[in-house]
Amino acid sequence: MVLIYADDLGWGDVGCLNPDSKIPTPHIDALAARGMSFTDAHAPGSVCSASRYGIMTGRYSWRTSVKRGIIYGDHPPWIEPGRMTLASLLRDAGYDTAAVGKWHLGSDWDAAARPGREGNDCMPSGIDFSRPVHSGHTVGFTHDFLHLDWNGAGPGLARSYRGGNGSTLLPDMQD
Repeated sequence: MVLIYADDLGWGDVGCLNPDSKIPTPHIDALAARGMSFTDAHAPGSVCSASRYGIMTGRYSWRTSVKRGIIYGDHPPWIEPGRMTLASLLRDAGYDTAAVGKWHLGSDWDAAARPGREGNDCMPSGIDFSRPVHSGHTVGFTHDFLHLDWNGAGPGLARSYRGGNGSTLLPDMQD
């Protein structure tokens, strides 16, 4: 199962749903042609964090402590420990799970060391992206690393792995 969840993507933007789309989407079209498409979903919020929280938990974001808005990379995890998620439900059914791309649901990261001390000193958000996220397993994903926010925390992530060339490391993650 591949769930593609994109900000500001309209129903008619992909070729498999709209042959007259002005946006070429050959890979999405090929996936849709070979599989099943879920075409009757409704976003529970008008911004990314609220919508992602809804698809992951099946809950409205306004029922949480945050209520509305966008969760950035240094925000504590929005999904409560023990909360059933789409990923944990699939994992419990025997599927392997992974999250790729923008997370925007907060996370437990180790703080980066200050410049001149041991650790990574190029993280503008104060997050050490070279260490695993602590809450990845608590929301049902079996991988330790979830990328959060390209715009808010971005260049440091690519710089720590590839000398600052984010376009080759994460070509699809730039908004």
